[in-house]
Amino acid sequence: MDFKKLYFTLFNTLSNAVERINTHDYEEARLLLIHAQQEAEECYITSA
Repeated sequence: MDFKKLYFTLFNTLSNAVERINTHDYEEARLLLIHAQQEAEECYITSA
């Protein structure tokens, strides 16, 4: 499993979500986090 790729994917998405929260765009932040969660889960499952 490429943990480095997984880490950077999650970190970048979390950074984007924080930016959205700072501008009070909570729905977009929520959607970004959900997408990151799904992407990370898919990456984990397919590499197992």
